[in-house]
Amino acid sequence: PQPPPPLIRRELRARRAEAERRLVRPVFVVAPPRSGTSLLFEALSRSPELWTIGGESHEAIESIAALGPAAHGWDSNRLTSHDAQPAVTTALRENLLARLRDRDGRAPDPDATGLRLLEKTPKNCLRVPFLDAAFGDATFVYLYREPQQALASMLEAWESGRFVTYPQLPGWEGPAWSLLLTPGWRELAGRPLAEIVAAQWESATRTLLGDLERLGPERWCALGYDELVADPDRELARIADFAGFGWDAERIGPLPPSATTLTAPDADKASAREAELADELERLQPLAEEAGDWVAEPERARARSATRRAGPMSARATTSFGELLAGLSSSLLISTYQANSIVAVRRAGGSVNTHFRSLQRPMGIAHRDGRLAVGCGSAVVEYRDLPEVAARLERAPLAHDACFVPQRSRTTGDIAVHDLAWGDDELWLVASRFSCLATLDEEHSFVPRWRPPFVTELAADDRCHLNGLAVRDGQPAYVTALGVSDEPGGWRAGKADGGVVVDVESGETIAAGLSMPHSPRWHGDRLWVLESGKGGLATVDPESGEVETVAELPGFTRGLAFVGPIAFVGLSMVREGRAFGGLPITAKAVERQCGVYAVDTDSGTVLGFLSFADGVEEIYDVELLEGVRFPEIAEPDSHAARLAYVVPDEALSG
Repeated sequence: PQPPPPLIRRELRARRAEAERRLVRPVFVVAPPRSGTSLLFEALSRSPELWTIGGESHEAIESIAALGPAAHGWDSNRLTSHDAQPAVTTALRENLLARLRDRDGRAPDPDATGLRLLEKTPKNCLRVPFLDAAFGDATFVYLYREPQQALASMLEAWESGRFVTYPQLPGWEGPAWSLLLTPGWRELAGRPLAEIVAAQWESATRTLLGDLERLGPERWCALGYDELVADPDRELARIADFAGFGWDAERIGPLPPSATTLTAPDADKASAREAELADELERLQPLAEEAGDWVAEPERARARSATRRAGPMSARATTSFGELLAGLSSSLLISTYQANSIVAVRRAGGSVNTHFRSLQRPMGIAHRDGRLAVGCGSAVVEYRDLPEVAARLERAPLAHDACFVPQRSRTTGDIAVHDLAWGDDELWLVASRFSCLATLDEEHSFVPRWRPPFVTELAADDRCHLNGLAVRDGQPAYVTALGVSDEPGGWRAGKADGGVVVDVESGETIAAGLSMPHSPRWHGDRLWVLESGKGGLATVDPESGEVETVAELPGFTRGLAFVGPIAFVGLSMVREGRAFGGLPITAKAVERQCGVYAVDTDSGTVLGFLSFADGVEEIYDVELLEGVRFPEIAEPDSHAARLAYVVPDEALSG
C-alpha cells in the first residue's frame, strides 16, 4: 500500500500524541482463564485513580481488524510487538478512551490527561509483547490459581455456553469454542474437553511466564488467588503500592463473587472434577510448580526477569574449558527449555562466548552433516547450515564458519518431545507423552514406530516417561525411561530409583534401579547413560546390566555429547519440590550447578566447566558441533533468514 500523504501523516501523529497524553501507565491483570481475574479486577476498580471500560476488552481490541485472529489466519489470540503499528495502537487507545469510566461510572472530561487504565482480559496473557510495545509504561499483575481449581472452572465455563468466543471458528467441528484461542488449537480436534482446557491453560501459562520474564522486574508483580481470597486487604494494598496508584478503600473483608462467577466458590467443585482431570493435572504438575514459584519465590523470578531484560545471560567458564573448545576447533549447542533458549557456546579470543537464541521450550538437539533439528514445545524445527550466508555475516567478534538457517517447522502437537537422533536416513524422536519412539512424515503429526513392551497401547498419558535414545550403527538401539509402568503417570511413584535402560531390538530391560536416567549414548563401543538423580555419568554393560559410575558431578546430569575420550555433560540446578524432591542429588551437601562439565572418560577427571550465573537453571540437551568453531543460529525473522534463498543450481544457469 502507498504511504499516506503528508497531511494525513501529520493528522495521525497528532492523534497519536493526544491519545498518549490522555492514557498513561495502564495496569493489566494477566492470567489464564478462570483464574479469578474478574474478582481481582472488580476489587482494584475501587481505586480513585483507576479507570476501566467496565469489563473485558474483547470488542475494543478485536474490532480493530489487524488485531483479530482472522488477520493472523485464525492461528490464535497471540499478538506481538510486530502488531503494534502506530496507526493500530492509536486506534486502540482511542477505543479504550471512548469507553473509560471511573469507579462511580462517570466518563472523564474530554480534555483530561494522565488517565490510568485498569484492564483484564484472559486473552491478554497471549499479548504481553504487544501490550508492552503499545504501552511502554504499563504494569502487569500476574494472578496465579492452582490448575486443579482453574481447570475445573474452565470445564464449567465451556459447558455453560456463556463463554463462547468464536462460535463459527473456521475448521473447528467440536463444541463452540470458548475462552481464549491458543496456538495449536487445531490439534485439539476430537479431544476430550479436559484435554482442551488443559491445553489452553498450559499454552497461556507458558507463554505468559516467558513474556513476563522478558520484561524488567519493575514491570510486573505476582499474587496467588488463594492469598487474595484469604487476605484481600493486604494483597490489594500491595498491588496498589507496587503499581503506584491511590488506594483509599476501607477494610474490604471477604470479597464478593465476581460478575462472571458461574457457581459459588466451593472447594468441593475441583474435587468433583478430579477424576476427569487427573491425567492432565499430572502432566501439568511441573509447569504448575514453576508458575506457583512466581508467588512463593518472587525474588527468584525477578532475578531471572532482570537478567533476561539486561541482555545475554551471564556465564563463566574455566580457562581449560575454552582451551578444550579451541583445541577441538568445535563448539557446543545447549537447549534450555526453562529459559526458552538455545545457546551456542563458542571460543572467542581468550574467552568463551555464550550466544542465546529464542526458541519455544527447546529440548532434544540432533546435528549431522550440516543439518540441525531441535525438538520444541509442539514442533520440530529443522535448520540447514548455509556457508554462503555465514560468509556474509558481520564479525561478532570472529568470522562465522557456519550459519544454521531455519528451513521448516513440523508441527507435532504437544507430544512432550525429548531426545532427537539421526538414524541412517531419517530423524528419530522420543515422544514422551505417548511413551514411544517416532519419526516424521508429510501427512501425520508424528509416526509411532516403537514402544516398550510393558506399555500396552498408544495413549497421551506419559506412562513410563520415555526420554532418552541412543543410536547404534544407524538404528535406534537403547532407550531410557524413568519407570516400568503401564498406568498414566505411573512412573512418578518410583522416580528416585525406578529408572531403566531398554534394548530397542529385543525389548528387554538391560538395566534397572536407576535414578532418573537420561541421555543414553553409544560411544567408543560402550553404552553411556546419565544417572541424573545422582548426578552421575556411567556406563552400562548391555550383556550383564552392570552399571559403573565414571564421575559424579554437582548437578542433575542431563544432556551428553562426546568427542574422543571427552564427555560434555549438561548439569541442571535442581531444587527440592514435587518434581525433584526425594532424589539422591538433593540430599548431597554440595552447591549444585547449571552448566556443562567436560569429563575425561578414562579417569573421570573434570577437565573444565562452563557455569551459568543467572537466568538459566535447567538444561536438557548438549550437542557438539565438531569442526564448527563459531556458528550462528538464525532466528526465523532475522536478517539472515529473510535474505537466505536456496534454489537448485540449474535455476541459476544461463
